[in-house]
Amino acid sequence: MTTYDTSTPLPGADAGAPLRSRTHTWRPRPQAGTPELLGMSGLEILRAGIAGDLPGASMMSTLGFRLTEAAEGSAVFEGDPGDHLLNPMGTVHGGFLATLLDSALGSAVMTLLPAGCGYTTVQLGVHMIRPVSADTPTLRCEGTALHVGRTTATAEARITGTHDGKLYAHGTTTCAVLRPR
Repeated sequence: MTTYDTSTPLPGADAGAPLRSRTHTWRPRPQAGTPELLGMSGLEILRAGIAGDLPGASMMSTLGFRLTEAAEGSAVFEGDPGDHLLNPMGTVHGGFLATLLDSALGSAVMTLLPAGCGYTTVQLGVHMIRPVSADTPTLRCEGTALHVGRTTATAEARITGTHDGKLYAHGTTTCAVLRPR
């Protein structure tokens, strides 16, 4: 575990403000080539994660988001902004939105992959539409696979507010499809 000392206030910071901490826990996932995963399609793996039969990706607990739906060609994640995600400008870092998009995009592709196949992102295009603040309610990211071929796949996704329905960001991806040798 890595710990960073944040007890010394920065110049101009409120020295009287209480320190905050955030803890997350996770269960390790089986390795990609293990028997638990080899016989499962991408959709089966994602649904097993939703059901709690397989651990979710550890990145989800780190940043505070979760996989909520998976169907053929689509995946939905929901994420909770917070002050632990702020950038130097005081808004939620774009990397949080990019991670939500990358997760939904890749998972949408994954839902169409047969057992034994994997994928990796080779291109990610992200468009931020409006800022997200620490107190923005839950965001929903819906990804849809557009093309899943033998060697490449593409998908698109949108992040909207569950509270206001507004578009916060959208993106696209190209993935390499990794087939067994």
